[in-house]
Amino acid sequence: MTSVEIRVVKRKKKAQNVVEPENLVTPGDVITTESGIMRGHGTYMAEDKLYASVAGMVEKVNKLVCVRPLKTRYNAEVGDVIVGRITEVGQKRWKVDTNSRLDSMLMLSSVNLPGGELRRRSAEDELSMRDYLTEGDLISAEVQTIHQTGIVSLHTRSLKYGKLGQGILLKVSPSLVLRRKTHFHNLPCGATVILGNNGYIWISQNRNEEDTELAGGFIQNLEPVPIADREVIVRLNNCIRALACHRMMLYDTSILYAYEESLKYEIKELLSSEVMDEAVEKTRVRIEQEQT
Repeated sequence: MTSVEIRVVKRKKKAQNVVEPENLVTPGDVITTESGIMRGHGTYMAEDKLYASVAGMVEKVNKLVCVRPLKTRYNAEVGDVIVGRITEVGQKRWKVDTNSRLDSMLMLSSVNLPGGELRRRSAEDELSMRDYLTEGDLISAEVQTIHQTGIVSLHTRSLKYGKLGQGILLKVSPSLVLRRKTHFHNLPCGATVILGNNGYIWISQNRNEEDTELAGGFIQNLEPVPIADREVIVRLNNCIRALACHRMMLYDTSILYAYEESLKYEIKELLSSEVMDEAVEKTRVRIEQEQT
């Protein structure tokens, strides 16, 4: 007979000594009554007072005050690293889903051809576009320009960008991804994590940089992934989900700490809310100790 685990839902204990940040506001909260303040996104003026129109964190740059929403669509900035999915192959360009209000564009002239060739794109290249990328393919890219219409143009001219092979795609709020100098991380546990600024996170086994350079960013290794690597990838996936559920910022250190704290549990146990809460709380304590 197979055993069945039955858990009784119990009220969660309120965390002790939890201090809410002072710059966290909800819609209708008064941000400031000072004069000479410039109103930014997520705010409105009424009776000489500046109010918040969305729930989020107050950000001030000199006299400009705005509220960064806790949950929102991706607002691109030039230089952002993104993970996206091809939605349409058109004439000299691909449409890419990047979790923004409009689909982004990846022009044929903005990609490296297989082999890393640098030359003018011909009609033959245009006819072979589906051989490079087709609907449903996942890519990593960089934001090149943002047009006045809101459409984002991408490029994959660097060999670290390109087509993604086997792995797990995880979607979180873009506000949880901490902006860092690099968003490509080869973690010591044996997996590669791409933290897209658009909230799409890619987890895979460590990439072979030599093969990537030879393929010009279009490599797709379809060999079976070893069991040990799959377990690492799934464990990382569960850890990142737990951090996102608890609204913790995602970057290499927080993910690595959560992974280390999860090693005392089996992978399936990380699906339990009690285990997730305990692992995330220990991760939060380690980060706070490191910062102090």
